[in-house]
Amino acid sequence: AELGVPVVVENRPGAGGTMGTASVARSAPDGQTFVLVFDSHVTNPALMSNRGFDSARDLAPISLIGTTAVLIVTPAPRRWQSLPQVFEAARQEEPEAISCASNGNGTMTHLLLAQIQSITGLRFLHVPYGGGGPLATAAAGNQTDLAMGAAALSGHVASGLVRPLAQTGATRSGKYPQVPTLAECGVPGIDAVSFTGILAPAATPEPILRRFREALVGVLASPTVQSRMTGALGFDMVMSSPEDFGRFIESQTATWQRVARENNVRIE
Repeated sequence: AELGVPVVVENRPGAGGTMGTASVARSAPDGQTFVLVFDSHVTNPALMSNRGFDSARDLAPISLIGTTAVLIVTPAPRRWQSLPQVFEAARQEEPEAISCASNGNGTMTHLLLAQIQSITGLRFLHVPYGGGGPLATAAAGNQTDLAMGAAALSGHVASGLVRPLAQTGATRSGKYPQVPTLAECGVPGIDAVSFTGILAPAATPEPILRRFREALVGVLASPTVQSRMTGALGFDMVMSSPEDFGRFIESQTATWQRVARENNVRIE
């Protein structure tokens, strides 16, 4: 309504968002096509050598919309009340006796698990799911010991089906002020947030990008959308400049490339 034209949302799953993003990178820069990206946009370069596009070269950043902490949760029936309790139990068990579910191979949660294992010296059984939805369903259904995810888990946290043990940000988020950070749980050096942002094909005229961003900012400022984003989904709204979003993508991509290299994380 703000733009005065019909908008069609086309979900293109596959390869952690790479297929959909690549299709936008190849689209005409005429203001008719945009892409909403999330964490995999900055983790895929570390693990996929042939994505069919280069973000800095082929896409124009519009705005980082918001960020949210990644949560480590356990199903409500499990006995652990804190992450240090999980670590102590893992030390008493055989390696990989305790399972930890992620959003999938090569995702941010997979790389976070690799970091945690490297820092603690513990080994968990990695159980990759095909996205946040299946992950949240498995956690709520008591099918895994631990699960790591962001917005998809927030509803189950609120309902009490899962119990949050830690969050990944440098500080406690406003959504979960009672949940300790990984550093507070004895795992220093990890500062990771889930995010969502929007880009367009490179060479899209600047007036089009500016007009789209103005519309986006206006809509996301509405009380209804703010409530959904900050309440139900747990996002801290950012609405960055295009330049800041570009720098964010560059920095995050470099970080996850280093993590994948140092922890020898690969996807087959």
